[in-house]
Amino acid sequence: MRVAFVGKGGSGKTTLSALFARHLERSGAPVLAIDGDINQHLAEALSPGTEPVTAPPLAEHLTELKDFLRGTNPRIASPEAMIKTTPPGRGSHLLRLLGDDEVHARHVVQAGDVPLMATGEFAESDLGVACYHSKLGAVELYLNHLVDTTGEYVVVDMTAGADAFASGLFTRFDLTFLVAEPTRKGVSVYRQYRDHAREFGIRLAVIGNKVTGEDDLLFLKQEVGDDLLTHLVHSPAVRAAEQGRSEGELEPHNAHALRLLREAVDSCSRDWPTLHRHAVEFHLRNARAWADRATGLDLAAQVDPGYVPGPPALT
Repeated sequence: MRVAFVGKGGSGKTTLSALFARHLERSGAPVLAIDGDINQHLAEALSPGTEPVTAPPLAEHLTELKDFLRGTNPRIASPEAMIKTTPPGRGSHLLRLLGDDEVHARHVVQAGDVPLMATGEFAESDLGVACYHSKLGAVELYLNHLVDTTGEYVVVDMTAGADAFASGLFTRFDLTFLVAEPTRKGVSVYRQYRDHAREFGIRLAVIGNKVTGEDDLLFLKQEVGDDLLTHLVHSPAVRAAEQGRSEGELEPHNAHALRLLREAVDSCSRDWPTLHRHAVEFHLRNARAWADRATGLDLAAQVDPGYVPGPPALT
């Protein structure tokens, strides 16, 4: 299952992404964490108290990624003809989670006990000439070509605010967790996500964070209603880890909240036709808006009407 963590900057979404990924790993579940934030801090959060590892950035090897994923798909003539939204078709090279392939071999590192991939930082050469969404395109391509199954988990720490809606990436998940502080600013991002999510039928659940008492909890319940799944309270264990000290055991309430997150994810069912339909819709939007002009091609022709998404495509 694919899970995104979103929220206002400073809400704690990276911390929650790491806590949840580590919770899944400790249960023995196959899990991959992806740092999709412009501020690359997920590796550090996954391995507190140690020197954080650096994952070879997906965005820096975009041409190689495209060339591998297009495989023998006759509708994609070259890596240059492939854009971030290009959906898979017959002949495309599909991926299994943490499979034995060059994408995972090149880009996955161990951050603590959790396998990690990363988009990469916003480099000096990007300043003034590129936006971070071009880097997130590598994650979108990866998820478009990933055939994951029940009991497998991809946890993505997304960009802050509502930036995720600048591409079709927000439709690539089975469940989106929005981390909200009990403040007006904290819930303002929720309202933006809620409206976009409803338009596309995206499952959204709110996690209250930094809750200090009943007033905070009441505020969140009033502002987000039934979308509030659970909340976390101040964690001395997390603070110790962030300061490089021994973190100890997570507090019982917060540990229970992580179990509720997994229950929510496991209650979702994958809708492969809808997932693919969204991929095609956003590909056609991008083709009309800029990509046909940029490539000099009719990129609508990349959509394979005979492609059947999901596990059948692996056979």
